[in-house]
Amino acid sequence: MNNLPTQIIDLAIQIQQIPAPTFAEGERGEFVRELFIKEKLKDVSVDSLGNVFARLPGKQKKTKALIVSAHLDTVFPATVNLQIKKEAKKIVAPGIGDNSLGVAALFGIICSLRERKITLQNDVWFVANVGEEGLGDLRGMRAVVERFGTHVLGYLVLEGLAFGHVYHRAIGVKRYRITAKTAGGHSWSDYGQPSAVHELVSLITKLTAIRLPREPRTTLNVGTIGGGTGVNVLASDAKCEVDLRSEDPKTLARLVHQVEELITHASRAGVKIMAEAIGERPAGGISEKHEFVQLAIKCSQEQVVDVTLTTGSTDANIPLSRNIPAVVMGITTGGGAHTTNEFIDIDPVMKGLESLVRFVERVGDGNW
Repeated sequence: MNNLPTQIIDLAIQIQQIPAPTFAEGERGEFVRELFIKEKLKDVSVDSLGNVFARLPGKQKKTKALIVSAHLDTVFPATVNLQIKKEAKKIVAPGIGDNSLGVAALFGIICSLRERKITLQNDVWFVANVGEEGLGDLRGMRAVVERFGTHVLGYLVLEGLAFGHVYHRAIGVKRYRITAKTAGGHSWSDYGQPSAVHELVSLITKLTAIRLPREPRTTLNVGTIGGGTGVNVLASDAKCEVDLRSEDPKTLARLVHQVEELITHASRAGVKIMAEAIGERPAGGISEKHEFVQLAIKCSQEQVVDVTLTTGSTDANIPLSRNIPAVVMGITTGGGAHTTNEFIDIDPVMKGLESLVRFVERVGDGNW
């Protein structure tokens, strides 16, 4: 057991070195599939989307199973430099915490249970899923939940950087790609005619002027913008992508209505504004008094951790939106998520892994 943290970190680095942009997780998924086979797990398979499944059998037959998942994909394109920097107490590398360490922890749980010679009463399914980040729109987890239905004990979702946090509520998200189109022209001779860039920027200004409540927490973000062909050209085409979020589904619905109203009224003679919904993550949650949440808190506190109950937009959105118990737990602390300077702290890894193992052991044996 003393070498397990080092082994898991080494495995996380191996996983991190395999590019896995959303919609292109295949190579990383194959690596995980081969590891599942090497661990002699049962029913190893890959579905049509690229989700990888494996079953650790329990003693009892035809009982509900615990699903333990970690997403394969990263926010980084295949061209990003995946160089790793090892420092005294941390490792810096794109995607190392989100979510290479989470995927590696699937195997840390398996190894820990076997080293302790623990055979659980219930089956545990380990899943490395696709499509959690960005425009993946949780497509991998949607398929996972469809596969298992409601005949489960619940979901434990692993996020590498979430140690000390227990996510039990899911933030609703709606995303749009907004396109502005005009005839375009020359910046001098056609001056006065509409430019798609100008029209889109005008709309964005109105969107960002919407007053958002602090409680429930609600956000609007224009994450990407582009268009035009040259500095002296009236742009004929411009696009942006907008992310809307709220802790409260009704508040999100009102914000969606406001945004759609502004988009609808932005078109005029010579200007066409179109919006395409490109993502929707449903809200949901379970009470902090739910036994899944209380167990997650207890298992974390046993590792001398101050636990923070929180909300987020994760794979847990899907089961939570369907009233299926789910929590998100992590392996270590760190920072710089979604940047090339992302890092994990080495020291907490063993404690984080131990909290996960205890959670799986107690749920798998019905002792919770």
